[in-house]
Amino acid sequence: MAGVVVKIGTSSLTDVDGVIDARVIGKVAAEVAELRGKGVQVTIVTSGAIAAGMPVLGIEAADRPTNAVALQALSSIGQPALVATWSAALTEHGYAVGQILLAPHNFGERQQYLHARATLQRLHKLGVVPLINENDAVTDAEIRFGDNDRIAALVATLVDAETLILLTDTDGVLTGDPTKDPAASLIDEIVQFDQQLETIAGGAGSVRGSGGMASKLTAAKIAAWSGVRTVIANAERPDVIADAASGAPGVGTVVPPREITLSARKLWIGFAMPSVATINVDDGAVRALTAGGNSLLSVGVASVDGSFERRDPIEIVGPDGTAFAKGIARLSSGELDTTSGQMLVHADDLVVIS
Repeated sequence: MAGVVVKIGTSSLTDVDGVIDARVIGKVAAEVAELRGKGVQVTIVTSGAIAAGMPVLGIEAADRPTNAVALQALSSIGQPALVATWSAALTEHGYAVGQILLAPHNFGERQQYLHARATLQRLHKLGVVPLINENDAVTDAEIRFGDNDRIAALVATLVDAETLILLTDTDGVLTGDPTKDPAASLIDEIVQFDQQLETIAGGAGSVRGSGGMASKLTAAKIAAWSGVRTVIANAERPDVIADAASGAPGVGTVVPPREITLSARKLWIGFAMPSVATINVDDGAVRALTAGGNSLLSVGVASVDGSFERRDPIEIVGPDGTAFAKGIARLSSGELDTTSGQMLVHADDLVVIS
C-alpha cells in the first residue's frame, strides 16, 4: 500500500473548552502505528496549536482572539503541548515523532520544496512519523494558509501519497446541516464539484478551528488534481484510518483522483497562494485559455479589480463572473496596456481549473 497522509482538525482534537483531548490523539496514534506496522508510510498533519494554547492563558473557546498577532502567540504557546501529546501517544507504540512546521513558500519556492521533500523522505526512512503543522507563530498573516487542510493536500503530493485522509467531527460531507435538517445524509462519493456542493459545505465548522467542510473540499480538489484519492471521515469511527486507506466501503466521503493531474508547481499556483487581484477577460480569452497551452495576452483583458506587481498571483474571471483560472503575473497592473499584445500570464505560469 502506498503512503498515506492523515490530517486531523482542531474540533476533533480538543474538547469544548479547547483542551487537547489525549484520548483522541491516542486513538489516532494507535491506528497510525498499526498502519506503519504494515509497512505503510504515514504522515500526520495536525491542527490544534492555537486552541491548545488558550487554556494555558485561561482563555475560553468562545473568546478565541481574532487578532493575528494574538493568534500567533497562542500558537507558539500551544505547539509544545500539542507535540508532546502526540509524541507520548506514538512512543507507546514504538514510534518517534519528527516535527515539521510549513509555510506557503515551502511549496512555492523550488529549493524550499525539495528541502521539505528530502526531510520527509529521510524521516520515513528512519522509521519516524512526521508531524506537520502550519508555521503559525511566524508566518505573515497575509500569506499563510489559514487552515491545515490545504497543507495536508500539498503534503500528499510532496510525499507521493496515494490517499489523503481528512479526519473531522462528522461522518463526511452531508447533504445538509444535520442540526437543521434531520434528513441530511452522507454523500458517499464526489466526482464533480458544483455550486450546490459548495453551498452545502458552508464556512468554518467550529469556533475552535479555522477550517470546516469548505476547506476540506478545497483540499480534496487539490488532492484530486495531483492524483491523490481523498477520504473525509469521522475521527471517532473505529479503525477509520485503516479502512479509509484500504478503500473499505462506507467510510466517509470519497473524492477520487483525476485522470489528468497537475505538477506540484501548478498546484501551488492554483491553490496554495491567495490572489491579490482579479483579471476579468473576454470570451476570446476564455476560449484560448481553456483550450490549453496558451498564454494570457493583455488584449483579452476587459478590466482589472485591484492592483498587483510582477510575480503576484492573480485570479482570472470570465464574462459570466466565474473564476476559471489563476496565474502568476509577468507585468504589474501599472504596466498593463490592454490595447497591446503584452503577455500578462505565460502558459507555464497559468492553471485552468474549471
